Amino acid sequence: MTWSPRSWREKPVLQMPNYKDQAALDRVIGELSARPALVFAGEARRLRKQLADVTAGNAFLLQGGDCAESFKEFSTEGVRDTFRVLLQMAVVLTFAASKPVVKVGRIAGQFAKPRSADMETRDGVSLPSYRGDSVNDAAFTPESREPNPERLIRAYDQSASTLNLLRAFASGGYADLNNVHQWTLDFVKDSPAAERYAETASRISEALDFMKACGVGRDSAPSLESVDFFTSHEALHLPFEEALTRRDPNSGRWYATSAHMIWIGERTRQLDHAHVEYAQGIANPVGVKCGPTMTPDVLLPLIDALNPNNEAGRLVLITRMGANNVREKLPALARAVTQAGKNVVWSSDPMHGNTVKTGNGYKTREFDKVLNELEGFMDVLYAEGAYPGGVHFEMTGRDVTECVGGAKTVTEADLASRYHTHCDPRLNADQALDMAFRIAESLKRVRANNSGAHAA
Repeated sequence: MTWSPRSWREKPVLQMPNYKDQAALDRVIGELSARPALVFAGEARRLRKQLADVTAGNAFLLQGGDCAESFKEFSTEGVRDTFRVLLQMAVVLTFAASKPVVKVGRIAGQFAKPRSADMETRDGVSLPSYRGDSVNDAAFTPESREPNPERLIRAYDQSASTLNLLRAFASGGYADLNNVHQWTLDFVKDSPAAERYAETASRISEALDFMKACGVGRDSAPSLESVDFFTSHEALHLPFEEALTRRDPNSGRWYATSAHMIWIGERTRQLDHAHVEYAQGIANPVGVKCGPTMTPDVLLPLIDALNPNNEAGRLVLITRMGANNVREKLPALARAVTQAGKNVVWSSDPMHGNTVKTGNGYKTREFDKVLNELEGFMDVLYAEGAYPGGVHFEMTGRDVTECVGGAKTVTEADLASRYHTHCDPRLNADQALDMAFRIAESLKRVRANNSGAHAA
């Protein structure tokens, strides 16, 4: 193999910031190369094993978190609240599907964002586009928008701090299933979704009490006390990824140690370009975003390039079609992948294809359209004999008003009150929990239909 962590540099590359001082960037990359890994090869292998269960239809993938992480808004409480909402969603989905849920956060590294244009113009003034906090600042000034390589160091440091918190929450008792009643956030307590969650939590508590009475407790089932929680981000900034790529001494394989899973975006998935070249050489699970322009003759060669040995758990296809396109565009992809016998995880990102701009200038997403795309995703894949194995949300544990609709309805008039995103609109905790129940209902229907078909 001729691949190396820097072989991507020989390929065309898109969505890279234009640094004026290349020497400063090289110095930062050198410093990052000497820093400890953020995650470890064994953890990435464990995620691959769990994703192989999803590929086989024996588990479900829940992936969610911030559109773009922020330096200014980083806090212990923010990490905890996002982790807590994902725990709640996982409990709801596990209870409905009777399958384990693989929990992967868009967190501890989601600092770089693709842009539709290199420049942004306001009132006749053009400046470089905001590309995420690891590149530049959102403030519209020449100084803020200039790409600064020193920000990569801060992104690394914040990722390390976030991972420390996540590991503590996941294994330090906070995620104990006996605390299922305590995971409700204060601001969703009065919502319909919270009421339904309380009912589910009560049923789980009853089941735990029954298990204890039968002698099944913490000593015999330690998995009740902790969870596996993995991290992911779009591997957009390739110098950063290169700096954190390490060879595993046990297997001899290369791993991206910036996250357990990375994905390639819709704008950078060209087969002969740099981002695909980088992802080919690492052994982590890899995702690929599949938008409405994706066709089978593009997708199948991508699958072969990224997963040449057709290994289960290696590749996640994350569809982002839009509610108006999913039933028309997805069937051909699902049919081609199934007929070719490819081992993939099918996951739905129902957020990116449903972004609109309101009359008052806010980007938003309608809860019902997000749900509509999810339902279309499930319907299409089951019709094509494939397993709809996961969901991918931009969401937060904060009480924001960025997406409209949901059980505790957010209206367009509400958007201005708590619109905090640096990039794209996110589901708030209440909407995310509501969405989990809607997905659970679909999973229950599928389970019932499959049971009836097997009985017949």
